[in-house]
Amino acid sequence: MPTTPPLSRGVLFRPRSIRGRVTVLVSLLAVLLLVPSGLVAGLVAHRAINDSVWLQARQEATSAAAADHLGRLTDPIKSGVPGIDLVQVVASNHRVVASSADAQGLPPLSTAWPTPQDPEQDVGTCAQRQLGCVHLSALRVTSAPDSPVVYAGRPAPADSSTRVIDSLFAAQGTILVLLAASTTWKVTGRTLRPVEAIRAELAAINGDDLGSRVPQPMGDDEIARLARTVNGTLERLENARDRMNRALIQQRQFAADASHELRTPVAGLRAQLEEAQLHPEETDLNDLLAHSLYDVDRLQTIIADLLLLTRLESSAPELRERIDLATIVGTEVSQRADPDRVRLRLTPDVPVHAIRSQIGRAITNLLDNAERHARRTVVIEVRQNGDSAELIVDDDGEGVAEADRQRIFERFTRLDAARSRDQGGTGLGLAIARGIAQAHDGTVEAGASPSGGGRFILRLPLAGPSDNGQAANDRST
Repeated sequence: MPTTPPLSRGVLFRPRSIRGRVTVLVSLLAVLLLVPSGLVAGLVAHRAINDSVWLQARQEATSAAAADHLGRLTDPIKSGVPGIDLVQVVASNHRVVASSADAQGLPPLSTAWPTPQDPEQDVGTCAQRQLGCVHLSALRVTSAPDSPVVYAGRPAPADSSTRVIDSLFAAQGTILVLLAASTTWKVTGRTLRPVEAIRAELAAINGDDLGSRVPQPMGDDEIARLARTVNGTLERLENARDRMNRALIQQRQFAADASHELRTPVAGLRAQLEEAQLHPEETDLNDLLAHSLYDVDRLQTIIADLLLLTRLESSAPELRERIDLATIVGTEVSQRADPDRVRLRLTPDVPVHAIRSQIGRAITNLLDNAERHARRTVVIEVRQNGDSAELIVDDDGEGVAEADRQRIFERFTRLDAARSRDQGGTGLGLAIARGIAQAHDGTVEAGASPSGGGRFILRLPLAGPSDNGQAANDRST
């Protein structure tokens, strides 16, 4: 059984989640901030309490010194400041001459003796065991050398009072730390909730379900950008899988088509050669060679068409260029054996962004199909229709039945009217035309011409002004 490696002491207290780590970090920062602040606040509070006691003591000392100077001092001395219960007037020989009721019978409260240059002093002393520590204000009555000194004060604030203050600051700091931790826990939880949703959705996605997308939060923060990046990656993976599946399907279809369609010409060629071998005296060599070359040419044409269909999906976009559809139609028609049979209705300046050779092949295939089934005339028209460029090929033949207008574009389809496969054709011309159109984000449709014959419409996206520069860049690379 595998054993878990020992963890260091620091790792034992390290939260596993980012949420926990951030909460602990903020709590530690709050402690580091609040502890010194609490200590400083406590010191300030203690200092304020002591200053308040000395202020009251100075007031009582001043009042008693004035009464003594005017000869109005009574014994026992009556304190006029609440809380200041210890008052003494001490002569220059350090003998107590008057005191308050609480200071009766006590020796001088302090040994501190203000000088004429410093007639007032605030002192804290613990000399009197029965009183404990006291806060006193010592004040000379006059500046004469033999001036008596007035001591006024009270016992130092009890430890319980300072402990209450310290406890209040400690409780306040604890509450603030807990509040910071709780707020951080909630805020980070709310912030990281989309991340958990993204993780859960990604965990549920498998190779058979790449169409799912992770939830994308609003805004443009890091998590929203992460979700967009993940969705973009999933989309690219889905597209790559679809391309791979299409490639596998095309590979299987190519193998099936090749094995099916190559069987007949290969069998015919083999039969002719075997017959010539068995009966050489009855064989016309020139006739045998002519038939064999015909079968070889047909085999070569079928294989080339099948390979073209297979390559259409992987045509590189950078090979495309901006071309005028009317110009390329005119070029293809001029190269035909009987160009006068084709009537042209061309609208100039109908640009498309395409691979010239493939568009030329699609036009040739549509013209070949129309000429094979036309009685007299083929009409080809180029026009702009909204944001599409349209190439329309009409013939005056038998036409295509409405039920067959989709099936006619399938490979090696045999129709009753034999429009998709006839003498001189491989049965792949219309399939190639549709494949080229789809590779250029276009379509090919079959319909009826005004004369009742067949009509084939090739639609391609119209090239925009920005495609001009793109095409130039593509050609330069």
